[in-house]
Formats: sequence, structure tokens, C-alpha cells
Amino acid sequence: MRSLVLTLVCAAALHAQHPAAGAIRWDAWHGKQGVPGRAVEQALGPVEWHYRLPFFAKVVSDTEVSIDGTSQETMDREIAYASGAGLDYWAFVTYDDGDPMSLGLKRYLSSSKRGDIGFCLITELSRWGTKASHTQISRYAALTMERGYQKTADGRPLFYLGFLSEAEVEKAWGTAAELRRAVDEFRALVGNPYIVILDPNPAHGAKWKTLLGADAISAYAVSSGGSASPYSALAAYAEAFWDRCKATGSEVVPIVMSGWDRRPRVVNPVPWETYQKPGVGLDHYYRTGTPVEIAEHLRHAVDWIATNKTTAPAGLALVYAWNENDEGGWLTPTLDEGAARLDAIRRVLR
Repeated sequence: MRSLVLTLVCAAALHAQHPAAGAIRWDAWHGKQGVPGRAVEQALGPVEWHYRLPFFAKVVSDTEVSIDGTSQETMDREIAYASGAGLDYWAFVTYDDGDPMSLGLKRYLSSSKRGDIGFCLITELSRWGTKASHTQISRYAALTMERGYQKTADGRPLFYLGFLSEAEVEKAWGTAAELRRAVDEFRALVGNPYIVILDPNPAHGAKWKTLLGADAISAYAVSSGGSASPYSALAAYAEAFWDRCKATGSEVVPIVMSGWDRRPRVVNPVPWETYQKPGVGLDHYYRTGTPVEIAEHLRHAVDWIATNKTTAPAGLALVYAWNENDEGGWLTPTLDEGAARLDAIRRVLR
């Protein structure tokens, strides 16, 4: 009995040394209930993309699929999958409360299983409102006080803020100082959150971190473009990105890339990517990584955090993504390979 207790204690201590690993949730998988849902069904409709379909999708034909993951049962299964693999939290890309894109967060919050995995928020600058009206801030603050909201090792609520550009800030806020006032208002409501700026350019991210009084930098996703490149090239680029972030002198949350292959959106552009012309850039992608390769990339992030404790004191990692299936980044089980990716990362996180 004593040896069993010691084994359990040692195992718990080892797990406690691991960073808190999270994965981005972009919940466009709501079928015909909204424009994004219809768009991703169209993007993944051709048979050559069916290997990416999440486990709750249905194949109608070689050109049509149905992808509606908005049931409570589906969310409960996702929670079981994610927590079983050792993920600590999901980072929900946050939309207006009545938007179909918020159904994933709503189902999570209403789940009896929600205690098995934490959550936090990712917000785009465009969803912070304007200098004249920024009513969303109080909603974001209220969500950070929900049970299970992810915190840093020293108890600070985790919050990701991304997609900042000088042009958008000037248009909505006039000056960076005005946006800083809104961030300070949010900070006061929450009580010292740990704010991470998401930007694929480390220098740009570090600039906004300073201007807004944030705490660390990371990215939603990173890629050098690729040209039918192997997954190993994408992983190497992401790992070099961690060091580039470190070189700015900022604290860092390393981004882990589970893939990057936007070809479904290149063939069938989605409405919100107005810049994308059909077929343009079809050769820019990375080949799909194996579950073992993806897990090894995550292991490198765990090791990087352990050896860069002053740069990554919050002990956090972020994976792109749980369910960006049409962009090529996913951990969620699929009809094609089941939970193989989660089985592989379990060996890293558990």
C-alpha cells in the first residue's frame, strides 16, 4: 500500500511540473445555423477533404457533408476526449452571445462534465467595440469569473487578445491610448488577468504588449507559407518562433501547430476572407503530420517551457487548434483517424 501511495504522489508531482496545455476552439461547426457553418460545410464537402471531418460529421455524398456539433451530447464527448488526453483548457474564440459561433461555449458552460477541463477566452480586437461603445468588456469580465476559468500558476485569469493592427485601432479607438484605457477597465473588473497578445510577428506583438500593458506574447497560428512542405518544417518554424519571441525580452506562451493547410478554403473561399481568390495559393500548404509528429512537437514545447522558466513563468502552452479542421489544424477526433492524435499527446501530457 505504501509503495502505491508513493507512486501516485510521484505521478501527481510529475504532472504538476507540466505546463497547462490548452487548445484553441473555433466553433463554426453549427451546420446550417449560420454563415460560417454553411461555409465550412461547403469547404469540406469535396471527397478529398473528408479525412478532416470531425467525428460528429456526416458524409452525404462525394460533394456534400453535414457538420453540426452543437448538441450537448457532442460537447460532453469532446470534453471526455480532451480531458482524457491531458489537455488542461480550451481557449474559446469569443463572439457575441447570440451568435451561432458562441454555441460551443454555451454548451461547454451548460455541461455537467465541464469540471473535467478548464476554459479561457480569445478575443479579436474587432470584438472589443469602439471608443464610443465597448459593452462587451463587462461580458468578457463576467466569463472570467465562471467556475473552471483557466488561471496561471499564481492564480491570474488567462486572457488572449489578438489580431491587432494600427489601422483597426485607429479606426475604432482613435489612439492606442484609448484602447489601453479599455484594457485597463477590463483589468480592473477582472482583477489582474494575465493578458497574452497574439501576433505572428514577435516584434509587433511585443510592441502591443507594451502599449496595452499586457503580460506575454504568442500567436494564434504561425506559418512561413509552405510549398507542399513536410509537417516537420511547420513544427521547426513554430519552434523558431518561440525563440524569436524570447529575443524580444517578453514573456512567452509557445504556440504549438497541429497543422496548416488551407486548401479547402482556397478552392471554396469563405465569405469573411474577401482577399482569397479561388485557387490562388493552392500550392502553399504543409503536409499532414502524423499523430507521433504532432505529439513530439508538443513535447518540445513542454521541454522549452521547462528550460526557459524566466521567459515562460506562467507555465502555459497553446495548441492551434482543437477544431480548425478546414484550415488544417485539429486535435479533435475525426471520422478518418479517430482519436489517434489525442492518444499520442496523452503520452506527453499524462
